[in-house]
Amino acid sequence: MVVKKSEIHTSKGKLQYQISGSGKPNIVLINGGSGPIEGWMKVLPGISESSTVFAYNRLGVAGSDKPQQPQDGRTIVEHLREALQLVGFEPPYLLVGHSLGGLYANLYARLYPDETAGVVFLESSTPGDISLNQHQSTTVKTMNKLLSMFDFLSPHKKYDEVHYVTQTVEQIHAIDHFHAVPVYVITGGKGNPMMPEALRKQRLDNQLELLALSPTSIHIPADKSGHFPQFSEPTLVVDAIKACIEKVHHRA
Repeated sequence: MVVKKSEIHTSKGKLQYQISGSGKPNIVLINGGSGPIEGWMKVLPGISESSTVFAYNRLGVAGSDKPQQPQDGRTIVEHLREALQLVGFEPPYLLVGHSLGGLYANLYARLYPDETAGVVFLESSTPGDISLNQHQSTTVKTMNKLLSMFDFLSPHKKYDEVHYVTQTVEQIHAIDHFHAVPVYVITGGKGNPMMPEALRKQRLDNQLELLALSPTSIHIPADKSGHFPQFSEPTLVVDAIKACIEKVHHRA
């Protein structure tokens, strides 16, 4: 699918973005690691019916510029915030974070509670996932080592966000308070052949711990999905986001 994108020049480089729909609260879609805007195409039409939606490619993704500094969570959050201000996309936001993007949504909500209306964690990475890395299969560890060996061929690769996940988690832990906004946690129910079943269950437990962030949290299981419910069960994801929108309106 060809997606028409706009460009904005920020203090850290050019970013590709797209704004669609109308209505409040304004929704910010935060991709998973290296994920492009196109990853949201199955859910964008549905959520754009009731809200204005901002999607973007982070530095190093698709046609956005390559990063020139470490991409830890706080740097990514501040850059996103700069981009939103430059395009006139006003808070408070309903943040939707997929996978690694869930860490950035978590951190954004802690850093800027007054700018956060709600959070949808979509198959989100969690601070607790750091401990799972030591239990990765030999195959996965070998692949990661081989990939890192080639980083020297592209100087910007050393700044990739995947190298700064531990720092991002530390930044989350440094801020104890999470404002009592509506929180939805969408979890995939299918296994992953690259992940042992015991690890998958631990990762699910980690995601369910996100429910403790808010007294109004809701768990939405995506039983027919793995790590990408927005692909395999887009209607479920759209309905969950719309339900969170209703909670935001009720709270307001």
